[in-house]
Amino acid sequence: MRIVVALGGNALLRKGEQGTAAEQYANIRVACAQLVELAREHDLVITHGNGPQVGKILLQNEMAAGATPPMPLDICGAMSQGQIGYMLQQQLTGALAERGLKKDVVTMITRVVVDASDPSFRQPTKPIGAFYTASEARQFMRERNEIWVEDAGRGWRKAVPSPIPLRIVEEKAIKKLVEGSYLVIAAGGGGIPVVAEESGYRGIEAVIDKDLAGELLAEIVNANVLMILTDVPHVYIHYGTPAQKKLHEVFVEELLAYEAKGHFAAGSMGPKVRAAIRFASREGRHSIITSLENAVRALNGDGGTRIAARGFIGSPVK
Repeated sequence: MRIVVALGGNALLRKGEQGTAAEQYANIRVACAQLVELAREHDLVITHGNGPQVGKILLQNEMAAGATPPMPLDICGAMSQGQIGYMLQQQLTGALAERGLKKDVVTMITRVVVDASDPSFRQPTKPIGAFYTASEARQFMRERNEIWVEDAGRGWRKAVPSPIPLRIVEEKAIKKLVEGSYLVIAAGGGGIPVVAEESGYRGIEAVIDKDLAGELLAEIVNANVLMILTDVPHVYIHYGTPAQKKLHEVFVEELLAYEAKGHFAAGSMGPKVRAAIRFASREGRHSIITSLENAVRALNGDGGTRIAARGFIGSPVK
């Protein structure tokens, strides 16, 4: 069976941490314990978030601007893919060897094509980078012609577009690696957003949702399961209220109905649910949303939220 695992940000950097290499390696070691168990019996393709890492790269850009030229957002995204991919490769290679599993790990710097006319380019909403005061944000908006937004009471952040991913440029290479039994890390941070032009591809300032890009990745490698790992063990309805209820096994149409009623926040569970619905809408495929520590149990039907087309809930995941 082939599984695409989308690692959430908590797999790399936890709340309250500074983001040192030692902290991130420690978190990745915890993630690898689950990933290697999955890789024992299944083909594994991994994608991951990059929000904290890109934020720190942007901060480094700004603080060092007087000494070295800052890089645009697409290049910062590529830098984060290389950084996180390398750290995952280091830990996965060791963890696989410890368990006697002979599997090479490869990171693919991945470009994802978006539409330059995507509505998000007219109304950027995705906050990135460091937090600033309202007065600093107003100054940046005047001087740089940027859009800044207040982010959940934590301060003001620059807002960039978040367009829908259309296709993966490195699709053929990723397929060949997966078919050659490599453990592939790809489309990190949602992929580097590019637009197609006559001369090739042009990087563009935007951030693609990593779960939607993960679903696209699962499509191209012909995965059986899309597993989205986050910081909660289940998808919930009425989340954070006395009526909170966890979802165990749910049909696509049921989840669509819950989504239409506004149960899933746009900035957190919403994109995960949309990606899960897209993938599971075709019969014979499943999506699973759960926490990192429950990954193996959830695949075996003992935990997490499992989404499938009608008629396939309850069937074994094989």
